[in-house]
Amino acid sequence: MQSLKSFALLIFLAVLAVACTPIQPPVETPIDDMGDTAGLTYAQPGPYAAGYMPVTVGGESERPLAAGLWYPALNPDGSEPAITYEVITKMAEMESDSPAIVYGKALADAAIDTGTAPYPLVVFSHGFGLNAATYHSLPEHYASHGFVVLAPEHMDSDWFEGIESSIGRPEDIKRTLDFAETLSAAGGKLAGLIDMDNVAVVGHSYGGYTALAAAGALFDFDALNERCAQLAEDDPKMFLCAPLLGKATELAERAGLDSVPEDLWPPIGDARVTAIIPMAGDAYMFSDEGLANITVPIMAIGGTADTGAPFDWGSEPSYDYAASTQKSLVGLEGAEHMIVASPCEENPWLAGSPLAEYLCGDPAWDKQQALDLVHHFSTAFLLDTLRGDVDAHAALLPAAAQFPAVDYRTTMQ
Repeated sequence: MQSLKSFALLIFLAVLAVACTPIQPPVETPIDDMGDTAGLTYAQPGPYAAGYMPVTVGGESERPLAAGLWYPALNPDGSEPAITYEVITKMAEMESDSPAIVYGKALADAAIDTGTAPYPLVVFSHGFGLNAATYHSLPEHYASHGFVVLAPEHMDSDWFEGIESSIGRPEDIKRTLDFAETLSAAGGKLAGLIDMDNVAVVGHSYGGYTALAAAGALFDFDALNERCAQLAEDDPKMFLCAPLLGKATELAERAGLDSVPEDLWPPIGDARVTAIIPMAGDAYMFSDEGLANITVPIMAIGGTADTGAPFDWGSEPSYDYAASTQKSLVGLEGAEHMIVASPCEENPWLAGSPLAEYLCGDPAWDKQQALDLVHHFSTAFLLDTLRGDVDAHAALLPAAAQFPAVDYRTTMQ
């Protein structure tokens, strides 16, 4: 099936719906119990306008990589930030002769605000088969708080042929970091404006896997085989095992290894990464010991009713097993897989599509209020870890970060 992960999973779950119990049933809308959200300081836009321009990672290389660049921008006229992103869809089911339209809140090709540079770098990794613009509110929000954001367009569309993406995506992160260094070098388009000593990778779903891999998480095929062997044939989680099971030799060849490692695989990460935020990340692809190779600060975010990367296979083990001294877990109770994507009203290309409810809605949460929580927690984490912001650090301490319908755990003090 030529498809993205989310669509293939929808079909898989539909086939199984009569025969098996859902991974976790949706709950009554928890947002009704949110109460006062005045503590969501970092849900508000930051002091900068968000600028945007398309760029190409790799230039004239054999494998140029399209990417989006968001950054703190000047807005001397006080214009209302508004932009129309034109997206080339990667999923066969949604192919079109014309680009898909996504409405965002940024200023196209605006001048960068150099006043408080250099700015830390955030690399954003989108979900399997999707596009960065599907999540535009995240990079826009981070840019408004003083971060340069680069979002490579990973070229993947077939979930059942995941070998290329499993290695290719971490390679894309390395190439994007190389590109950022070129941008910020003398003579570069953003010369001196990117702080390459403070770099985070933020990613959703397979982008969450990408963030974990970039931070040093290690493959362990014996552990993966054992985990998947414990599942019943009709367990929805079997879908997640499909891309790699029985393909260790192919994956080793793609990784440039002479043979399949007997235990933990060599790292495919990048030492320039100093913090990560995996959102509904596919942590099950790594063993517990492999996740323990992560030592940089980590914030795992996910929905507890996620069917695309179940909480106990994704966000929770990312938090539980990372060896990081500073780590946090944000669980949105009852939320589904695409809770961090932009709302349906900003994705008119999905209107009338059977994919719409899954890709841009949520069965349990008001989307904008959920995004407010995601923006608050993730932005505070980035400000704390990449800029040393003491107020942001305080906002993530246990006493300050308790909200109804949010399962928050942290090692922070």
